[in-house]
Amino acid sequence: MNKKILIIEDEVPIRKFTSINLVRNNYEVLEAGSGEEGLDILNNEFVDLILLDVMLPGMNGFETCEAIRKINPKVPIIMLTAKGQDQDKIHGFQSGGDDYVVKPFNPIELVARINAILKRFVDGDAYHAGYIQSHGYSINLRTREAFKNGVAIDLTQREFRLLSLLIDNAGIAISRDEIMDRVWHDVVTEPKTIDVYIRRLRGKIEENPAKPERIETVWGIGYRWRK
Repeated sequence: MNKKILIIEDEVPIRKFTSINLVRNNYEVLEAGSGEEGLDILNNEFVDLILLDVMLPGMNGFETCEAIRKINPKVPIIMLTAKGQDQDKIHGFQSGGDDYVVKPFNPIELVARINAILKRFVDGDAYHAGYIQSHGYSINLRTREAFKNGVAIDLTQREFRLLSLLIDNAGIAISRDEIMDRVWHDVVTEPKTIDVYIRRLRGKIEENPAKPERIETVWGIGYRWRK
């Protein structure tokens, strides 16, 4: 399966030129003209890497990068900008970027950077191979499907994100605030809503939801996937 790259760039000629070049190099490409549009895509699609322009209308690239990290803390991000000042590079890295390319860039060099960073991330992290597994449960991040012992689990997109977050952080207690931040993003919700979703999720995956074996309640904090 070809790797999927999301380009978030408001300048159409640059976005189209970059897209054509990546397709020629056997990448699947998704395009967004703003940070907001890019975030919408990420809420519904798994991508292997993001090319993110800094000078975006509305939400700028640094703000978009920080928002992306709330949705997916691990996807590699290459920042694209016409500026070459060190301060911009530092700001990009502080926002969560993994690499930095100054426009105008050499398309061959860009592909080489993408190849290198994808190899590094995929080799070092099973998450970027598109799958997470734990105790007979498996998550396919590319197709956004979940399975229990090979049988598909019928989940809503929010339930899927919640289960993915828990399994990807197995053994770690995740607070309700972090769950709100990572699953609900900027949508205002109440802590009790998270408890409702946890109950629904337990009802779909646990043998005995009243005595859950996988999703543990960490009193005073939140929840944890038993490692």
